[in-house]
Amino acid sequence: MNQITLFIMGVLALFGGWLVLGQNLFLGSLFLIAAIVVAQSLKVANTWEKYVILRAGKLQGVKGPGIFVIVPVLDNVVAIIDERIQTTAFNAEQALTRDTVPVNVDAIIFWHVNDARKAALAITDYRQAIDRVAQTSLREMIGASMLAALLSDRREADQHLCEEIGRKSAEWGVTIRAVEIRDVAIPVALQDAMSRQAQAEREKQARIILGSAEAEIASKFVEAAKVYTDYPAALQLRAMNIIYETTKERGTTILIPSSMVDSMNPASLAALQTIRKPAATSPETPALSQANGAGNTPADGIPGLQPVLAEYAQTSQRAYVLASQDDWKGK
Repeated sequence: MNQITLFIMGVLALFGGWLVLGQNLFLGSLFLIAAIVVAQSLKVANTWEKYVILRAGKLQGVKGPGIFVIVPVLDNVVAIIDERIQTTAFNAEQALTRDTVPVNVDAIIFWHVNDARKAALAITDYRQAIDRVAQTSLREMIGASMLAALLSDRREADQHLCEEIGRKSAEWGVTIRAVEIRDVAIPVALQDAMSRQAQAEREKQARIILGSAEAEIASKFVEAAKVYTDYPAALQLRAMNIIYETTKERGTTILIPSSMVDSMNPASLAALQTIRKPAATSPETPALSQANGAGNTPADGIPGLQPVLAEYAQTSQRAYVLASQDDWKGK
């Protein structure tokens, strides 16, 4: 009973009782009867409620929200319908997918009543009906879907469930707003198999990328080898640079084979160039040698190479001596 009805009924009952105590039985009885009638006929519906009223067994109307009056004895409120958005959780346990994989699926449905008359008169219990229809539709959807699609395309599955449940519940005056799948649980053994499969796919992709990188590196090495074959001086400069870089850190002792030291000798470079390219191969070589001075090696034919070779040789020698001295002092 709402507060307005209770207040009016209380006032009438108190006034009637006061009249009865004052020896005015007739008026007192009238007020007491009026209090009872008010309690039975005056109703107040909240803004989200609808009252479905039958008069002598027939639909009289749907009342609310606000204050309204019904006829006692003749009118009967058969249902109070809540039109707010409501949620219902449902699940499907051990349901088989299209590829015969048992899964447990939990979902939630958002719905509201848009027609109070249908919800009260077209079905006995619309709440229970929505729950049953949702479970049945979920099992049908699982049986028609592959496991991979069920795990990856959640939105499509949600949309399919929303349309299917909405189509079945439309004649009850219920509107389905959304359906969301919360969890899809698969057997532990299948989880391990899927994990191994995913790991194998990652390893396959990693090896493909590594192979592509190795092929690219090999092609670059081939290009570098061709350059070093045509220009041995470039190889000597690269070797000196490697030694210089390795001797930067203090306290480091490096053992260099004598053959490697001899290979960095400019005289050896000249000999290699003499063997590979005889002096008579190009008519420009004598002129180039004469331009650089008598007695120069073929390496001197490259402009500016001799100072660079000398500088790298001195730098490498100083770095090696300093590194050896620091290591000796450390001991």
